[in-house]
Amino acid sequence: MIESINRVNLAHFGNLELLAKQVVEGFITGMHKSPFHGFSVEFAEHRLYNKGESTRHIDWKLFARSDKMFTKKYEEETNLRCQIVIDTSSSMYYPMKEDNKLHFSVYAAASLIELLKRQRDAVGLSFFNDDLKLHTQSKSSERHHAYLYSELEKCLSAFDETKKSETNAIDSIHAIAELTHQRSLIIIFSDLLDEPSKTDELFQALQHLKHRKHEVILFHVTDKKNEIDFNLENRPYTFVDMETGEKMRLQPAEIKEKYKLEIQAYFKEIELRAIQNRIDFMPADIDEGYEQILLKYLIKRSKMM
Repeated sequence: MIESINRVNLAHFGNLELLAKQVVEGFITGMHKSPFHGFSVEFAEHRLYNKGESTRHIDWKLFARSDKMFTKKYEEETNLRCQIVIDTSSSMYYPMKEDNKLHFSVYAAASLIELLKRQRDAVGLSFFNDDLKLHTQSKSSERHHAYLYSELEKCLSAFDETKKSETNAIDSIHAIAELTHQRSLIIIFSDLLDEPSKTDELFQALQHLKHRKHEVILFHVTDKKNEIDFNLENRPYTFVDMETGEKMRLQPAEIKEKYKLEIQAYFKEIELRAIQNRIDFMPADIDEGYEQILLKYLIKRSKMM
Protein backbone atom coordinates (compact mmCIF):
# COMPACT_ATOMS: atom_id res chain seq x y z
CA MET A 1 0.00 0.00 0.00
CA ILE A 2 1.00 3.65 -0.51
CA GLU A 3 2.57 5.31 2.54
CA SER A 4 0.70 8.19 4.21
CA ILE A 5 3.46 10.70 3.42
CA ASN A 6 3.03 9.92 -0.28
CA ARG A 7 -0.69 10.60 -0.04
CA VAL A 8 -0.01 14.02 1.44
CA ASN A 9 2.66 14.99 -1.09
CA LEU A 10 0.63 13.82 -4.05
CA ALA A 11 -2.40 15.80 -2.91
CA HIS A 12 -0.35 18.98 -2.42
CA PHE A 13 1.05 18.72 -5.94
CA GLY A 14 -2.40 18.27 -7.44
CA ASN A 15 -2.01 14.57 -8.27
CA LEU A 16 -5.08 13.16 -6.57
CA GLU A 17 -5.98 11.34 -9.78
CA LEU A 18 -2.55 9.70 -9.90
CA LEU A 19 -2.95 8.54 -6.31
CA ALA A 20 -6.41 7.13 -7.09
CA LYS A 21 -5.03 5.18 -10.06
CA GLN A 22 -2.32 3.58 -7.92
CA VAL A 23 -4.78 2.64 -5.19
CA VAL A 24 -7.31 1.16 -7.63
CA GLU A 25 -4.58 -1.03 -9.15
CA GLY A 26 -4.28 -2.55 -5.68
CA PHE A 27 -8.04 -3.00 -5.41
CA ILE A 28 -8.29 -4.82 -8.72
CA THR A 29 -5.78 -7.48 -7.64
CA GLY A 30 -7.93 -8.19 -4.58
CA MET A 31 -11.21 -8.67 -6.44
CA HIS A 32 -12.31 -11.31 -8.94
CA LYS A 33 -15.10 -9.20 -10.44
CA SER A 34 -16.55 -5.72 -10.35
CA PRO A 35 -18.21 -4.70 -7.07
CA PHE A 36 -20.65 -2.40 -8.84
CA HIS A 37 -23.07 -3.31 -11.61
CA GLY A 38 -25.82 -1.49 -13.46
CA PHE A 39 -29.08 -2.04 -11.64
CA SER A 40 -31.52 0.21 -13.48
CA VAL A 41 -34.18 -1.48 -15.59
CA GLU A 42 -36.11 -0.30 -18.63
CA PHE A 43 -39.26 -1.66 -20.28
CA ALA A 44 -38.42 -3.79 -23.32
CA GLU A 45 -41.59 -5.53 -24.60
CA HIS A 46 -44.81 -7.36 -23.74
CA ARG A 47 -45.29 -11.12 -23.78
CA LEU A 48 -48.29 -13.32 -23.07
CA TYR A 49 -48.80 -14.22 -19.43
CA ASN A 50 -48.26 -17.91 -18.63
CA LYS A 51 -50.51 -19.47 -16.03
CA GLY A 52 -48.77 -19.97 -12.72
CA GLU A 53 -46.35 -17.07 -13.15
CA SER A 54 -46.18 -14.18 -10.73
CA THR A 55 -48.76 -11.50 -11.48
CA ARG A 56 -46.34 -8.78 -10.41
CA HIS A 57 -45.54 -7.54 -13.92
CA ILE A 58 -48.95 -7.91 -15.56
CA ASP A 59 -49.94 -4.83 -17.56
CA TRP A 60 -53.45 -4.32 -16.17
CA LYS A 61 -54.15 -1.32 -18.40
CA LEU A 62 -53.49 -3.44 -21.48
CA PHE A 63 -55.65 -6.21 -19.99
CA ALA A 64 -58.54 -3.74 -19.62
CA ARG A 65 -58.27 -2.83 -23.30
CA SER A 66 -57.64 -6.26 -24.81
CA ASP A 67 -59.07 -8.70 -22.25
CA LYS A 68 -55.76 -10.60 -22.53
CA MET A 69 -53.04 -10.88 -19.93
CA PHE A 70 -49.59 -9.63 -20.92
CA THR A 71 -46.57 -9.24 -18.70
CA LYS A 72 -44.00 -6.50 -19.09
CA LYS A 73 -40.54 -7.71 -19.95
CA TYR A 74 -37.64 -5.56 -18.75
CA GLU A 75 -34.00 -5.44 -19.69
CA GLU A 76 -31.22 -4.36 -17.39
CA GLU A 77 -29.11 -1.37 -18.28
CA THR A 78 -25.40 -2.10 -18.41
CA ASN A 79 -24.06 1.22 -17.11
CA LEU A 80 -24.27 2.44 -13.55
CA ARG A 81 -24.87 5.98 -12.33
CA CYS A 82 -23.22 6.86 -9.04
CA GLN A 83 -23.46 10.00 -6.88
CA ILE A 84 -20.70 10.42 -4.28
CA VAL A 85 -21.79 12.64 -1.38
CA ILE A 86 -19.30 14.13 1.11
CA ASP A 87 -20.05 15.92 4.38
CA THR A 88 -17.70 18.95 4.42
CA SER A 89 -18.83 20.45 7.75
CA SER A 90 -16.15 21.69 10.17
CA SER A 91 -16.26 18.52 12.29
CA MET A 92 -15.00 16.52 9.30
CA TYR A 93 -11.65 18.36 9.57
CA TYR A 94 -11.00 16.63 12.91
CA PRO A 95 -8.34 15.79 13.96
CA MET A 96 -6.44 18.88 12.86
CA LYS A 97 -3.82 17.05 10.81
CA GLU A 98 -3.35 15.84 7.25
CA ASP A 99 -5.10 12.48 7.76
CA ASN A 100 -8.41 13.74 9.13
CA LYS A 101 -11.97 12.59 8.41
CA LEU A 102 -12.40 14.82 5.38
CA HIS A 103 -9.09 13.76 3.86
CA PHE A 104 -10.11 10.12 4.39
CA SER A 105 -13.39 10.80 2.55
CA VAL A 106 -11.75 12.71 -0.31
CA TYR A 107 -9.14 9.99 -0.94
CA ALA A 108 -11.83 7.29 -0.80
CA ALA A 109 -14.04 9.27 -3.20
CA ALA A 110 -11.16 9.79 -5.64
CA SER A 111 -10.47 6.04 -5.64
CA LEU A 112 -14.13 5.24 -6.26
CA ILE A 113 -14.24 7.71 -9.16
CA GLU A 114 -11.25 5.96 -10.73
CA LEU A 115 -12.86 2.54 -10.22
CA LEU A 116 -16.15 3.69 -11.79
CA LYS A 117 -14.25 5.40 -14.60
CA ARG A 118 -12.62 2.08 -15.53
CA GLN A 119 -16.08 0.51 -15.72
CA ARG A 120 -17.21 3.38 -18.00
CA ASP A 121 -19.88 4.28 -15.45
CA ALA A 122 -21.24 7.77 -14.86
CA VAL A 123 -20.32 9.49 -11.59
CA GLY A 124 -21.37 12.75 -9.94
CA LEU A 125 -20.25 14.58 -6.80
CA SER A 126 -22.10 16.40 -4.01
CA PHE A 127 -20.73 18.38 -1.03
CA PHE A 128 -22.79 19.56 1.92
CA ASN A 129 -22.34 21.22 5.29
CA ASP A 130 -24.97 23.71 6.50
CA ASP A 131 -26.59 23.31 3.07
CA LEU A 132 -25.85 21.70 -0.29
CA LYS A 133 -22.67 23.37 -1.61
CA LEU A 134 -22.04 21.37 -4.79
CA HIS A 135 -24.08 18.96 -6.85
CA THR A 136 -23.00 17.75 -10.28
CA GLN A 137 -24.90 15.45 -12.58
CA SER A 138 -23.36 12.02 -13.12
CA LYS A 139 -21.30 11.85 -16.32
CA SER A 140 -18.58 9.61 -17.70
CA SER A 141 -16.46 12.00 -19.81
CA GLU A 142 -12.75 12.62 -19.19
CA ARG A 143 -13.44 16.35 -18.83
CA HIS A 144 -16.05 15.67 -16.15
CA HIS A 145 -13.69 13.39 -14.22
CA ALA A 146 -11.00 16.10 -14.29
CA TYR A 147 -13.52 18.58 -12.86
CA LEU A 148 -14.47 16.17 -10.05
CA TYR A 149 -10.82 15.66 -9.09
CA SER A 150 -10.26 19.43 -9.03
CA GLU A 151 -13.24 19.90 -6.69
CA LEU A 152 -11.96 17.14 -4.40
CA GLU A 153 -8.50 18.74 -4.29
CA LYS A 154 -10.04 22.04 -3.16
CA CYS A 155 -11.46 20.24 -0.11
CA LEU A 156 -8.01 19.18 1.07
CA SER A 157 -7.04 22.75 1.95
CA ALA A 158 -10.41 24.45 2.34
CA PHE A 159 -10.71 24.59 6.13
CA ASP A 160 -10.80 28.06 7.66
CA GLU A 161 -10.98 28.11 11.47
CA THR A 162 -12.63 31.54 11.34
CA LYS A 163 -15.50 30.22 9.21
CA LYS A 164 -17.35 27.48 11.06
CA SER A 165 -19.84 25.33 9.16
CA GLU A 166 -22.38 23.12 10.88
CA THR A 167 -23.92 19.88 9.64
CA ASN A 168 -27.32 19.95 7.96
CA ALA A 169 -27.42 16.49 6.43
CA ILE A 170 -31.22 16.35 6.49
CA ASP A 171 -32.02 19.23 4.11
CA SER A 172 -29.00 18.40 1.95
CA ILE A 173 -30.00 14.76 1.46
CA HIS A 174 -33.56 15.81 0.60
CA ALA A 175 -32.12 18.22 -1.99
CA ILE A 176 -29.90 15.49 -3.46
CA ALA A 177 -32.92 13.18 -3.73
CA GLU A 178 -34.80 15.87 -5.68
CA LEU A 179 -31.85 16.68 -7.94
CA THR A 180 -30.83 13.10 -8.76
CA HIS A 181 -33.48 12.19 -11.31
CA GLN A 182 -32.22 8.84 -12.61
CA ARG A 183 -31.85 5.79 -10.45
CA SER A 184 -28.35 5.83 -8.96
CA LEU A 185 -25.99 4.38 -6.42
CA ILE A 186 -25.64 7.05 -3.70
CA ILE A 187 -22.44 6.75 -1.63
CA ILE A 188 -22.37 9.04 1.43
CA PHE A 189 -19.32 9.88 3.57
CA SER A 190 -20.22 11.58 6.88
CA ASP A 191 -19.32 11.54 10.57
CA LEU A 192 -23.08 11.77 11.31
CA LEU A 193 -22.44 14.31 14.06
CA ASP A 194 -25.83 15.94 13.93
CA GLU A 195 -28.31 16.42 16.77
CA PRO A 196 -29.38 12.99 18.18
CA SER A 197 -32.89 14.43 18.49
CA LYS A 198 -33.00 14.67 14.68
CA THR A 199 -32.39 10.96 13.98
CA ASP A 200 -35.97 10.44 12.78
CA GLU A 201 -35.63 13.37 10.36
CA LEU A 202 -32.29 12.03 9.11
CA PHE A 203 -33.86 8.71 8.21
CA GLN A 204 -36.82 10.41 6.58
CA ALA A 205 -34.27 12.09 4.31
CA LEU A 206 -32.49 8.78 3.62
CA GLN A 207 -35.87 7.16 2.93
CA HIS A 208 -36.47 9.94 0.39
CA LEU A 209 -33.47 8.55 -1.53
CA LYS A 210 -34.82 5.01 -1.22
CA HIS A 211 -38.27 6.15 -2.36
CA ARG A 212 -36.60 7.49 -5.51
CA LYS A 213 -35.29 3.92 -6.08
CA HIS A 214 -31.67 4.79 -5.32
CA GLU A 215 -29.33 2.31 -3.68
CA VAL A 216 -27.66 3.93 -0.65
CA ILE A 217 -24.27 3.17 0.92
CA LEU A 218 -23.38 5.07 4.10
CA PHE A 219 -19.74 5.26 5.19
CA HIS A 220 -19.71 6.40 8.82
CA VAL A 221 -16.35 8.18 9.09
CA THR A 222 -14.91 8.52 12.61
CA ASP A 223 -11.69 8.93 14.55
CA LYS A 224 -12.75 5.98 16.69
CA LYS A 225 -9.89 6.22 19.18
CA ASN A 226 -10.87 9.71 20.31
CA GLU A 227 -14.47 10.27 19.23
CA ILE A 228 -15.97 6.94 20.30
CA ASP A 229 -13.51 5.25 22.69
CA PHE A 230 -12.54 8.64 24.21
CA ASN A 231 -9.02 7.35 24.63
CA LEU A 232 -7.41 10.50 26.03
CA GLU A 233 -4.82 11.08 28.74
CA ASN A 234 -6.27 11.88 32.14
CA ARG A 235 -5.28 15.52 32.29
CA PRO A 236 -7.19 18.77 31.83
CA TYR A 237 -8.32 19.46 28.24
CA THR A 238 -10.11 22.33 26.59
CA PHE A 239 -12.64 20.78 24.23
CA VAL A 240 -13.72 22.95 21.29
CA ASP A 241 -16.82 22.26 19.18
CA MET A 242 -15.42 22.58 15.65
CA GLU A 243 -18.82 23.56 14.24
CA THR A 244 -19.89 26.20 16.79
CA GLY A 245 -16.62 27.20 18.49
CA GLU A 246 -18.11 26.49 21.93
CA LYS A 247 -15.43 25.59 24.52
CA MET A 248 -15.50 23.37 27.59
CA ARG A 249 -12.65 22.59 30.01
CA LEU A 250 -12.67 19.26 31.87
CA GLN A 251 -10.82 16.06 32.74
CA PRO A 252 -11.72 13.10 30.44
CA ALA A 253 -12.03 10.69 33.37
CA GLU A 254 -14.94 12.74 34.77
CA ILE A 255 -17.19 11.97 31.80
CA LYS A 256 -15.57 9.07 29.95
CA GLU A 257 -17.94 6.25 30.93
CA LYS A 258 -21.12 8.27 30.45
CA TYR A 259 -19.84 9.74 27.18
CA LYS A 260 -18.91 6.32 25.77
CA LEU A 261 -22.29 4.84 26.67
CA GLU A 262 -24.22 7.66 25.03
CA ILE A 263 -22.14 8.05 21.85
CA GLN A 264 -22.01 4.30 21.27
CA ALA A 265 -25.77 3.98 21.81
CA TYR A 266 -26.40 6.84 19.36
CA PHE A 267 -24.22 5.40 16.60
CA LYS A 268 -25.55 1.88 17.20
CA GLU A 269 -29.09 3.16 16.72
CA ILE A 270 -28.08 4.75 13.42
CA GLU A 271 -26.48 1.50 12.25
CA LEU A 272 -29.53 -0.59 13.18
CA ARG A 273 -31.94 1.85 11.54
CA ALA A 274 -29.80 1.87 8.40
CA ILE A 275 -30.02 -1.92 8.22
CA GLN A 276 -33.81 -1.76 8.78
CA ASN A 277 -34.08 0.70 5.89
CA ARG A 278 -31.94 -1.49 3.60
CA ILE A 279 -29.10 1.01 3.61
CA ASP A 280 -25.63 -0.51 3.37
CA PHE A 281 -23.83 0.77 6.50
CA MET A 282 -20.03 0.72 6.71
CA PRO A 283 -18.10 1.90 9.82
CA ALA A 284 -14.98 3.73 8.64
CA ASP A 285 -12.31 4.40 11.27
CA ILE A 286 -9.70 6.75 9.79
CA ASP A 287 -6.92 4.98 11.71
CA GLU A 288 -7.50 1.89 9.55
CA GLY A 289 -6.79 3.89 6.39
CA TYR A 290 -9.18 4.47 3.56
CA GLU A 291 -7.46 1.86 1.34
CA GLN A 292 -8.17 -0.96 3.80
CA ILE A 293 -11.75 0.17 4.53
CA LEU A 294 -12.60 0.46 0.83
CA LEU A 295 -10.92 -2.79 -0.14
CA LYS A 296 -12.66 -4.67 2.67
CA TYR A 297 -16.02 -3.28 1.58
CA LEU A 298 -15.49 -3.80 -2.16
CA ILE A 299 -14.39 -7.42 -1.76
CA LYS A 300 -17.41 -8.10 0.42
CA ARG A 301 -19.68 -6.47 -2.13
CA SER A 302 -18.15 -8.28 -5.13
CA LYS A 303 -18.80 -11.63 -3.40
CA MET A 304 -22.47 -10.70 -2.98
CA MET A 305 -22.94 -9.96 -6.69
